[in-house]
Amino acid sequence: MQVNPALLESAVVLAVVLCVHMAIWNQHSWCAVALFIQAFYVQHKWDRLLKSGAAVFQFRPSANSGIVPASMVMPLLGLVLREKCSASGNVYFERFSMVVTVTGMMLALFLSLIALGITRPVPTNTCVIAGLAGSAILYTTKQTLTVSEVIEVLEVLLIFVYLCLIVLYLLPRCFTPGEALLIVGGISFIVNQLIKRSLNLAEVKGDPVNYFLPVVVVGSLLLGVFFALLFCFMESETWVSSLFFHMMTAVLVLGILMPWLSLFIGRHPIMWLLDFLTLSDRRLCLLGYWVFLAVVATCVVLHQNYQRQSGSKKHQASTVVRKYFHLIVVATYVPGLIYDRQLLHVASVGCLAAFLLLEYIRYFRILPFGQLLRQLLTLFLDERDSGPLILTHVYLLVGMSLPIWLFPGPCAPKGVLTGAGGLVPYAGVLAVGVGDTVASVFGSTMGEIRWPGTKKTLEGTATSVFAQIIAVALFLIFDGSINLNSSYSWIVGSITLVALLEAYTSQIDNLLLPLYLLILLLL
Repeated sequence: MQVNPALLESAVVLAVVLCVHMAIWNQHSWCAVALFIQAFYVQHKWDRLLKSGAAVFQFRPSANSGIVPASMVMPLLGLVLREKCSASGNVYFERFSMVVTVTGMMLALFLSLIALGITRPVPTNTCVIAGLAGSAILYTTKQTLTVSEVIEVLEVLLIFVYLCLIVLYLLPRCFTPGEALLIVGGISFIVNQLIKRSLNLAEVKGDPVNYFLPVVVVGSLLLGVFFALLFCFMESETWVSSLFFHMMTAVLVLGILMPWLSLFIGRHPIMWLLDFLTLSDRRLCLLGYWVFLAVVATCVVLHQNYQRQSGSKKHQASTVVRKYFHLIVVATYVPGLIYDRQLLHVASVGCLAAFLLLEYIRYFRILPFGQLLRQLLTLFLDERDSGPLILTHVYLLVGMSLPIWLFPGPCAPKGVLTGAGGLVPYAGVLAVGVGDTVASVFGSTMGEIRWPGTKKTLEGTATSVFAQIIAVALFLIFDGSINLNSSYSWIVGSITLVALLEAYTSQIDNLLLPLYLLILLLL
């Protein structure tokens, strides 16, 4: 009997939704359950649209729509963050978390309406279910949010609509509908928050470190959209175009982003960054260690390309070789998490900016390195890099960094969460760096019993769970700030659920797995 892996993926997501609902049990958690039900029905419509080619845009092939897991991330994240902030008495971030929850629900409902609107014949039953879920969510929004918060949700929705039109048109086959919801929805929320804070500088407060990510995201977005539109009308592979690219990038960074960032941190960003990096000898040692690992990663890329040139032209990097980079990233992140999380936060944002800039150079074939980057990175392509962009390495970086960027510092007494929450910053390392790596290596080399409907193996999943438990034990030994308070069974259950999600999902697991593990650890 053929088993649809999307159904089993939805079952794992439902288990997470019910865990959150039972732990929180409020109006918004009930809305999350309703949202899951309507997303489950709508996912079937999206999958049918993708198979028939009737979807409006070209989405990533060889994957289901991914509506269910993507729709639940922002609402569940907002729910668990609100619970933490409520317990700590931080009213501002409690309200902010409610906005995150409702925004995620509205974005998911909007994507559902698109599927229902272009499906022929009109799916009556699914429309009724989506209408009931939407009515419940709208009523709860009216009861719980203020007028200004509702306007903020609508602003994010408006930005999301325009960004989706731009991104999905310019970048065909790069995303599934669920991945577009998750990525473009997150970017839309960041853009809106940055605009909001820029218009209310008198109320800007908090750690300067937290403003680097929004400025980098918005700057990268502006740079990409501008040159994507420009190079529709002119050739990008000439020296004149390349020189213009480099000049405009410098103008954007030095003339717009730097002054913008200085408004938030109150100092020139470069001077602040120099003082920040040289604050202690430990930071300089960490930076030196990370530079060494970057050189090692570069050597791996060059060595693999040398083997391709000296061997078969069809040579492609194996799964084991690609997981070398996961191990290098684990070796990068673990010392930073133990010794200096602020430095790791800033360094990861800087790496994100560098990766995106290099991808722009590769994609637009900017001289002198554009064609070289194309040759070097083609070796590491897999079935998920079916569009014009190569985003695997960016997804890996973002997946490892998301738990650090999303850590609810203002709602954590002394910057540390108790119980399973102590492992929240390590969620990316556990889910992607350890779990996904071990599952892929052991599953592809020794796995024999396959999960129904997938290529993933039972042996890979089992060794993944076991390796993550060992990693948790090592973190307990080396990081004295972690205090699990006898929450071991919950940690093992959370790791197991996320490992099952890895086995059944066809979405970008580097993004989904850390987010779901983070949600479970925050309960």
